[in-house]
Amino acid sequence: MSLSFFFSLSVGVAGISPQKIIHLFLQGPGSSDYSIVFDIRLPRIILGFAIGGALSLAGVILQGMFRNPLVEPYTLGISGGASLGVSLNIVLGFAAWNRFSLPLSGFLGAMAVIGFLYLTSFRKGSANLQGLLLNGVMISFISSSLVMLLLALTSAESLQGIIFWIMGSLGESDTLLIKVMLIVSLVLLALSYLFCLPLNAFALGEEEALHLGIPVERSKQILFLISGICVGFCVSVAGVIGFIGLVVPHFMRKVVGADHRILLVSSFLAGAIFLIACDTMARTIIAPLELPVGVITGIVGGSIFVYTLCTDKKNHA
Repeated sequence: MSLSFFFSLSVGVAGISPQKIIHLFLQGPGSSDYSIVFDIRLPRIILGFAIGGALSLAGVILQGMFRNPLVEPYTLGISGGASLGVSLNIVLGFAAWNRFSLPLSGFLGAMAVIGFLYLTSFRKGSANLQGLLLNGVMISFISSSLVMLLLALTSAESLQGIIFWIMGSLGESDTLLIKVMLIVSLVLLALSYLFCLPLNAFALGEEEALHLGIPVERSKQILFLISGICVGFCVSVAGVIGFIGLVVPHFMRKVVGADHRILLVSSFLAGAIFLIACDTMARTIIAPLELPVGVITGIVGGSIFVYTLCTDKKNHA
């Protein structure tokens, strides 16, 4: 983690060595290098740590709940609801009124989807996981279609804003949002640790979990809300950054095993490192221009996932 931290601080259009970074930290503000490191790069790293960790955490929880390693946070349509909320905000021109309007509209869109899924899938205290997954997939398709409709009808200026947001970015400069995202991700990680045993028991099946004394339905409800809030905050602050919640938990499960007491924190840290590394690539590959980080996570994450699947097939052959 520390290696990726210092590497990301050092690499960029203005190359700054780790030794100089330590010197700048001791020296304090007053130079252009200090502003580059601590005002531009460090906030991106902190945001990447929080969002990468939270998306991986949500992926671990959902894959444990559904007992399916192919389920990811965006499968449930939460990102689609956030995208639709932000797209409506941009088209209606609310973004010019307040700097928090875009994250707020994205968060409200995500929470609307979470509320709908909760009300329709957790009826009478019993969770219908198959219905939850199907409803989420349909909401994702509907939201994507509505966003495409807005893209077809809106002006060129709004079109550019929507597309840039959908592709994802860690360029958020508001310190308050970064602090909130960091606190939320760490709090949700701590809360998820209260459900390590239920997640381990789910791997045996819900009936076996009940025999072990696990409150299955209550656990599924709370875990769904934890993962949903993770995704809602991430998407509202940084846009749609895909593949982290799918690839990182799947890969870490092979490295550290399926015990969620280890898997939760290891996936959180691995997701943070992965996103920080992808963001470093996004801002340096064609510097001084910057690529959307969601493009890099999709290419790199998808390649890793395909390689892992191919390796598994060879091992089983």
